[in-house]
Amino acid sequence: MAQTQRPQATPAPQENSPPPPRTSTEPAGPASTGPSMGRLVGVDLARALAVFGMYVVHIGPPLSATHGVASWIRYMADGHSSVLFATLAGFSLMLLAGRREPKTGLAGRQAKARIAIRAVILLALGTVMAIEYGGVIILGFYGVYFLLALPLVRLRARTLAIIAAAFALVAPQLAYVLSSLLTPSVQQSINTYDPLRHLSEVGVLDLLLTGFYPALTWMSFVIAGMALGRLDLSSGTVRKRLAALGAALTAAAYGTSLLLAGKGALRSLAEDGPSSGSSGPMPTGGGSMPADGGSFPDLSASSLLQAGPHSGTTFDIIGSVGIAILVIVGATVAMDRLPRLRRLAKPVIAVGTMSLTAYVGHFLAQSALSTPAGTGVQQSWLPLIMYVLGAVLFAAIWSRFFRRGPLEYLLNAATKSADRVR
Repeated sequence: MAQTQRPQATPAPQENSPPPPRTSTEPAGPASTGPSMGRLVGVDLARALAVFGMYVVHIGPPLSATHGVASWIRYMADGHSSVLFATLAGFSLMLLAGRREPKTGLAGRQAKARIAIRAVILLALGTVMAIEYGGVIILGFYGVYFLLALPLVRLRARTLAIIAAAFALVAPQLAYVLSSLLTPSVQQSINTYDPLRHLSEVGVLDLLLTGFYPALTWMSFVIAGMALGRLDLSSGTVRKRLAALGAALTAAAYGTSLLLAGKGALRSLAEDGPSSGSSGPMPTGGGSMPADGGSFPDLSASSLLQAGPHSGTTFDIIGSVGIAILVIVGATVAMDRLPRLRRLAKPVIAVGTMSLTAYVGHFLAQSALSTPAGTGVQQSWLPLIMYVLGAVLFAAIWSRFFRRGPLEYLLNAATKSADRVR
């Protein structure tokens, strides 16, 4: 959702020397070819699905009020949609930093500047929205992800995958230890000197450790998405390997969690109370600090064996990455192999090209229309259906006249100052 899904700009020439004449053996263009140089339609479709998944969580009925297929849809949207968003955010970073080959020299510095500017804008926008809507807003967290990812944008896919795996294995346990040590007095001391916390209920501590999407554990998704961005998703071999990897990660993570923690291992934490636009409280590294500044809920080491949505455990991270990979690969294959479906899905794909607008817009519309959130009071699917149709209709009409969504246009304009970097 971090909404940096614009096509990669043509790399600027290296400074201090003119480009040498091209011989017959030199490629006519950059090393990356085909879809890797522009927007992958399947990725936009996956981004649209992530948008709609967050609509389900924020507007649809709670999991306890659903049954059958509706219950499965609600469960899959809870946590997995925001994970898909974060994974696609990492992919989008590679559209800025160089898809198959990282930008270097002047082009590389300008790309990093664009990412940094986007990060600051998203952090500011997320903070402003959090004043009204609380810690469920993911944009501020996105800004932190982008800043933390800056040192990694030139790494290869294999290296990025190793780093993502290391985060998945280590970060949840580290978050558990830090959360256990973070007493209310320590928390209060940190928040006292935190300007972000004075503005909204999402401060630096929330962004890094205790919020709904803490960077410590969620960077695994972003870095995994960056690794995907380095791969050629137009290759059938790459797709098959990724599909096998996604299925293996999903089965291994959730299967192991079920064996170790029992039948409640995959239980959604949204069942513990109304979501009110979020996915409920989260125990370990994904846990949200109470808004009143109170203490953490009691944590137990056994919670690290769970794999439910937003549990923030190693099993949750690995399984969620597996699902994200399957969705991205599935959407890419469908758009490539089924041209008729691609034509029919154009309005939905348009939502994916302006996901920042669609995300912010649904919160503003909720406030303007007084739409009830997905709580125990809200039982109908009709508001959700209307929001999805409204987003599709708006995106379809807007995309006929404009290349970017409204907020995407403003974000892109704000990053043009990066061209001054030398």
